[in-house]
Amino acid sequence: MLLPVIMAGGSGSRLWPLSRTLYPKQFISLTSKNTMLQDTIERLDGIEHKYPFIICNEEHRFIVAEQLRQLSLSHSGIMLEPVGRNTAPAIALAALQSIKEHDDPLLLVLAADHVIQDQPAFIKAVETAKQQAELGKLVTFGIVPTGPETGYGYIKRGETHGSGSYEVERFVEKPDLVTAKEYVSSNNYLWNSGMFLFKASRYLEELKAHRPDILAACEKAVIGSVNDLDFIRLDKGAFVECPDDSVDYAVMEKTKDAIVVPLDAKWSDVGSFSSLWEVADKDESGNVSHGDVLTQATYNSFLYSQNKLVSTVGVSNLVVVETKDAVLVAHKDKVQDVKSIVNQLKMQNRIECQQHREVYRPWGSHDEIAEGERFHVKHLVVKPGESTATQMHYHRAEHWVVVQGTAKVLNGEDSYILGENESTYVGIGSAHKIENPGKVDLHLIEVRTGNYLEEDDVVRLEEYGVGY
Repeated sequence: MLLPVIMAGGSGSRLWPLSRTLYPKQFISLTSKNTMLQDTIERLDGIEHKYPFIICNEEHRFIVAEQLRQLSLSHSGIMLEPVGRNTAPAIALAALQSIKEHDDPLLLVLAADHVIQDQPAFIKAVETAKQQAELGKLVTFGIVPTGPETGYGYIKRGETHGSGSYEVERFVEKPDLVTAKEYVSSNNYLWNSGMFLFKASRYLEELKAHRPDILAACEKAVIGSVNDLDFIRLDKGAFVECPDDSVDYAVMEKTKDAIVVPLDAKWSDVGSFSSLWEVADKDESGNVSHGDVLTQATYNSFLYSQNKLVSTVGVSNLVVVETKDAVLVAHKDKVQDVKSIVNQLKMQNRIECQQHREVYRPWGSHDEIAEGERFHVKHLVVKPGESTATQMHYHRAEHWVVVQGTAKVLNGEDSYILGENESTYVGIGSAHKIENPGKVDLHLIEVRTGNYLEEDDVVRLEEYGVGY
């Protein structure tokens, strides 16, 4: 049986300000109404498979769970990496866990942040790869190039190995433009997609032969893992000691059983705004527009509005991205350098590289509306049946106004219900929490007042995930 393994880690810094460290591109709707993670799972329709197994960073766990819940998508487990250690260890974790729970399945390893527009072609390639994987081969999917791309690694295919598959002659690093043109014109090279299909046991055999140190660390991490609701928490101490390496370097470039299946399915890893522009629908002027956008004499540009009107006049080949707390303007040919802006933000310890103004929590979200020297105003949304953690503050008081739904409030020793247009006051040092006992989202306006208003002024009296 086929077990999809979806790797949902990564930060996607080249798509800043849409993508942030705590809310990277795989959790954003970029090319459809669904997020990229949701599209990756729904793309499996038409393939006989077990529920997908998902690996993500621990700090993204509630985002993953919520996005699965939104579309009622089932899963075989959500494994949490306490630290990132690249793809070779991530796949090893999935292989070890899958053998423990599903005997020895075929693992279809997918990234959660790829675009594949031709689903039938994708399904056909997977079926071809299954035939080779069942014979013990380690299969990678090579993308049929559409041009001399210098941002991807390449795979040189060798002799035919069954219908629709080839032996891997060699993997090559990202080439310069002249070399990339030679590769494409030869018709013997494919882009390295980072997608794989093989038996769990075969991957572990090859990892043991070539990187036994990675396998040993992952075995310890899985042996010491514990289940926490929908999540599988690894032994952090064991996994921290695991070496960092990619599956290509650790296994695929060393094994003698590597097979490549060409994939021509309108694929993109959406690694930049220019690649996002390429795969998106365009108007008659070559523009991709999202949100409240007005243009005049504007051509071949990517224009994204999240919160405000974006208007352009007399420009071309631009990327303009507006979010609630940041604006990016870049030439479409220079978008690879967006990462340098992110690095500057990190050096200055600015929050804009970490998270959006609107922050998602297990119970809902909060969005900053206004800020002053002694006040913060936020918009809170609490999902039906959820509640914040019970907590208190030493330096701030809070005023809550219900604007939609019903709130059950714990305030000190009192518990009471607030309806729309009703409000309450929470004094400094008072234990409190908000619960939504209703069937619709609860919307509140929270006004913080005091001489210190930062998020670290909180004492949680009961733990609930990351709390609030």
